[in-house]
Amino acid sequence: MRLDRGVEAVNYGMNAVVLTSGGLVTQTVPTPTPTDGEVRIALYAAALNHRDQYIRDGKYAKIQLPCVLGSDGCGVVDLAPAQAAHLMGARVVIDPAFDWGPNPSAQGLHFSILGMPRQGTFAEYVCVPWQNVHLAPSHLTNEEAAALPLAGLTAYRAAMVQGMVQKGDVVLVTGIGGGVATMAMQFALAAGATVWVTSGSEAKLERARELGAAGGANYNIATWAADLADATGGFDCIVDSVGGASVNDLTNLARAGGRLVFYGTSRGAVPSLNLHRIYWKQLHIVGSTMGTPENFRTMLDVVSQHRLRPVVDSTYHLAQAEQAFDRMKQSEQLGKIVITCN
Repeated sequence: MRLDRGVEAVNYGMNAVVLTSGGLVTQTVPTPTPTDGEVRIALYAAALNHRDQYIRDGKYAKIQLPCVLGSDGCGVVDLAPAQAAHLMGARVVIDPAFDWGPNPSAQGLHFSILGMPRQGTFAEYVCVPWQNVHLAPSHLTNEEAAALPLAGLTAYRAAMVQGMVQKGDVVLVTGIGGGVATMAMQFALAAGATVWVTSGSEAKLERARELGAAGGANYNIATWAADLADATGGFDCIVDSVGGASVNDLTNLARAGGRLVFYGTSRGAVPSLNLHRIYWKQLHIVGSTMGTPENFRTMLDVVSQHRLRPVVDSTYHLAQAEQAFDRMKQSEQLGKIVITCN
């Protein structure tokens, strides 16, 4: 990609995937111009997250249409302010979390995520504050780097910060297949933990074993929790995005003094909770979502140190965005679905 392409883009606009009231449309929109303190990135690739599909389905708070979705991106900086001159021409990834706030334990009132209402990364160019831009790990391809930011940040905080996974732990990651769960497994393995997983797909369980999981259980089988208990004797840490009725199975699977980290509720609310297990076993239950700027920097360091590679499930182009979204909606993927932008 030529670094002077930005001049052409200002004159002729750019391609972007726009969510309208009628659905997803790939069209030409004005190329963004950075404001004070922003850099502009010519994007190589972006990646889907469940957040994008939730917005498409109208199941997200404060939706503003039309909008360009996309929170993940890898590209090259083609415009930068003086204080970020060192980033000009660099291959970068974007921290998609904005305005975390002063409390490292939880995000503040002004917290937001890239991609609605702020223009996201399903486009040829995007502008973001330069502080949210970091050098992409050199061992990753453009597609792998694009797959890293939101899933990597969310998984790192859930497993390593909130879950405090360490060497020797026995860890359960539920719902393997999505980008966050897959990255949580990779971070836990890199820390020296033994990792087990759950899924409703035998193919995804087998792929997780290939990636290093010790084993797994199909949650469509009635005895899945009992089978895991027999195989492992329980878990020091459980990282869950499923919620629903299975939470009581998880409190049963947790070892005394164990940690349960929840970062999603894909199966809805918990109908009832067996509190006696929580207090008798003295379990630690904590929520997690996204992460701080420091979490993002540390996550990148761990990825580089351990040469971790986000799992890329499939790749589409901007013009094929609707197909990419449909694949996510059908939960067919293991790892991240990537969209190439330039």
